[in-house]
Amino acid sequence: MARQSVRTSLIFAAALSGAALALMVSAASAHGFGDRYDLPIPLNYFMVGAAAAVAASFVVIGLFVNATPGKFNYPRYNLLRAPVIGALISSTVTLNIVRIIAVGLFALTLATALFGSGRPLDNFAPTWVWIIWWVGMGYVSALVGNLWWLVNPWKIVYEWVSVLLDPDGESDEGLFDYPEWLDVWPAFALFFAFAWLENVYTSSALPFKLGVLILAYSAITWGGMVAFGKRRWLTHGEAFTVLFGYFARFAPTEVRNTDPRYCGKCSQECNIDHEGCVDCFECFDRARASDRQLNLRPYAVGLVHYKSVTAGAAAFVLLALATVTYDGLSETGIWLDFQNLVYPAFSWLGSSSRPAINTFGLIAIPLLFAALYVLFSQAMKAASGDSAPVSEFVRIFVFSLIPIALAYNMAHFFSLLLFEGQAVIPLASDPFGQGWNLFGTADYRIKRGFLTAKIVWFVSIGAIVLGHILSVFIAHVISLKRFASRQSAMKSQYPMLALIVLYTAASLWILAQPIVQ
Repeated sequence: MARQSVRTSLIFAAALSGAALALMVSAASAHGFGDRYDLPIPLNYFMVGAAAAVAASFVVIGLFVNATPGKFNYPRYNLLRAPVIGALISSTVTLNIVRIIAVGLFALTLATALFGSGRPLDNFAPTWVWIIWWVGMGYVSALVGNLWWLVNPWKIVYEWVSVLLDPDGESDEGLFDYPEWLDVWPAFALFFAFAWLENVYTSSALPFKLGVLILAYSAITWGGMVAFGKRRWLTHGEAFTVLFGYFARFAPTEVRNTDPRYCGKCSQECNIDHEGCVDCFECFDRARASDRQLNLRPYAVGLVHYKSVTAGAAAFVLLALATVTYDGLSETGIWLDFQNLVYPAFSWLGSSSRPAINTFGLIAIPLLFAALYVLFSQAMKAASGDSAPVSEFVRIFVFSLIPIALAYNMAHFFSLLLFEGQAVIPLASDPFGQGWNLFGTADYRIKRGFLTAKIVWFVSIGAIVLGHILSVFIAHVISLKRFASRQSAMKSQYPMLALIVLYTAASLWILAQPIVQ
């Protein structure tokens, strides 16, 4: 039976690789970071090669990766028990220094946005928000761990004020009970609004307007914590706590509480494998010091803990994947051609016609991604012969898409962070744009020669292929945990593999298009 399953997998993977040949398109140039780079071989060869690598990984993973239903063990090492390092990271002095720096940067960002220069290039706030914080925090969350839970300035300020108002208070009760049906939909809505500001709103980089937006989000966040409690709102309504928390499940660090008694008070389903709750800062914060662990672990294994996420969480993951794809697509000539094609239907809006078309795209692409994922989930259900509803397949496997979102995020944004992120060096000396030179770095000029478009392209390919292979791995482990029969688990993954290969080819195709916007 095992040989037959492997043989079937080989045939299916080969068929997928062959089908990828149908994706043949004319040669294109990689857009990199705006510079032209002519590919050494036609784009379709890259696409077929990447798709074949992902398909082949399915066979290798199927042969060598095993997991019993409900369990997935992996090596881990508790950093809190390490000499010196453990004392340093568990020290309240270290924590307070980090928190003061985080709030100080938040205050500086808000002050420069509201009172600094009106030119984005001369103001600290736009560079810090849109490049260093937004791009950088996503990378830190995925590659290091959930630092956002420690440095979230809205959370820190709320805690400081709470202590001032009630020094002995330990309760985290809000004014109202959080409705369970709301799930993480408030975070979903706020993240969509953020994506709209990033991709559609043309004034999002103007310092004063950015400051007003920060104030508005601050009011929503603090208001939500007052209304429903700090932890409940952070894990359900604060968009970036939800997003970076999902990204951090990919990371090589985890927080773990070994006493499951805390899980009954938790707003998350954290004690999945009955080995203590994992990646749940709520229980970690409540736990005794002796029950806390900060573990090193292999990358990506944190994504297999959930048996089934909520509908809102599944929608949030799909939105995160779709919006970064739209961000890349919207810079290409294909999107410009689409805008020109549909412009007559929106022309009655006058100067708002282009933003309206972009808003349409920002809505349509996530809906397209969702429809495609549901379609392939239906195929997974049919292939496995399982009687569970399609919605369960949608929720069970959605976390396997997170490495794809991270890979495309890396491929699309890392050159932006490395180049335009250098602007923070001179802005640190003159954050308000007043001609200061506080640290002697005001005359620093961005250096670009260390990274070429060729390097960008090959790093992008590597990120895309590796991310999609990791998605195959995660989906495979989840299927082994879900199904009692290994054969059913393998069969369920044929449609998932086809979907991931499709994502691989589409991602590389978008990345190869020249930037025109």
